[in-house]
Amino acid sequence: MDSTKSNEDVSHVDVISTKDLLSTGHSYLDVRTAEEYNRGHIDKAINIPYMFLIEEGRVKNTDFLDQVSAVCQKEDHLIVGCNSGGRGLKACVDLLNAGYKDVRNLEGGYSAWVDNEFKGDQAAEQFKTACKFRPRANN
Repeated sequence: MDSTKSNEDVSHVDVISTKDLLSTGHSYLDVRTAEEYNRGHIDKAINIPYMFLIEEGRVKNTDFLDQVSAVCQKEDHLIVGCNSGGRGLKACVDLLNAGYKDVRNLEGGYSAWVDNEFKGDQAAEQFKTACKFRPRANN
């Protein structure tokens, strides 16, 4: 029997629930690039990029799981987020397959966090980017 985890095995959490969970002991793992993170992030976030942006495009961080295991335990309660949800979902699958027990993907990523005006240390209007993976707000 194949026990490999896939996208369907990932739990998702919205920004309102995330805000509550972060105040009750969950950790936020920000898997965006250092450049994205430095422009704005959720308070007390742990930044470990899932992918790097190089001249040819995005490439997976081959040390991602090792870097996460250096700062997080497999029993930790982790909320994983990127900019819009795609990298976060992939990171969650990898973490689940590596034996992490409680991993959730932030729906809509940091863009949704900013949309809900939970800006953290700094305003981050530049993250409200047009993204093919990002649902459009109904105005």
